[in-house]
Amino acid sequence: MLHALGALLGWVVFAVSGVYRRRFLANARQAGYRFGAVAAAVGHAGRMAAELPRLWLGAPVPCRIRNAEAIEPVYERGQGVLYLTPHLGCFEMSAQGIARQWGERRGPITVLYRPARQAWLADLMRTARNRPGMLAVPTNLMGVRQMIKALRRGEAVGLLPDQVPPQGQGVWSSFFGREAYTMTLAARLALQTGAAVVLVRCERLPRGQGYELHMRALDEPLAADLDAAVHQINAAMESLIRECPDQYLWGYARYKQPRDEMPMQEQAV
Repeated sequence: MLHALGALLGWVVFAVSGVYRRRFLANARQAGYRFGAVAAAVGHAGRMAAELPRLWLGAPVPCRIRNAEAIEPVYERGQGVLYLTPHLGCFEMSAQGIARQWGERRGPITVLYRPARQAWLADLMRTARNRPGMLAVPTNLMGVRQMIKALRRGEAVGLLPDQVPPQGQGVWSSFFGREAYTMTLAARLALQTGAAVVLVRCERLPRGQGYELHMRALDEPLAADLDAAVHQINAAMESLIRECPDQYLWGYARYKQPRDEMPMQEQAV
């Protein structure tokens, strides 16, 4: 029911918001897609918003994990696991699925979140995301330090590296052939700690059947040069998006100018 209502909401927003619609079409076109090829993403954006109350407050939902056996040796290395996923499918479920699969045996997955300005919503987000096998930390210096400590303990960390970071916390790097301000945090964490990079995407299944989590290790080790490593991560996010373009948030302002904010990861990493 939530997914049906969400799909309708997605199309209503697409119809009434000219800014959102133009950005959606421009971003899809930048990646080489005509609207017909990604039209389903309009409804999936609405489904993403509508499913959050169920994911935050309800009982666990079905989530199948593909290729889980290939990730076990990654944990065995003992240098931590850095899970990376773009704004694709149900990325909220990615961390929950990983927590269920490995949290008890391998320790919790630590994820960043930006606290809401409203106190009641901030409390709700913190409570909903801090669950067995999962630890949510704020997007500040303390949160970054907690992620570093988790990786050094051999635990997992989750990030969305296609978010636009504040000024001073990223570099300009190509994303679908256009320069986009891109976070350096993901690359810095991996290079500093030696953590293995695992690519993740959580596909939303039709008719409320649940989700399917796809994961694989990064094909090649990250380059030692920071700019090259950031570019490598962007290319990996592109490949994940092309596997399921009809569930990517094409309306996300990926190419916007970064906001001014005091840098944090350079002090922590």
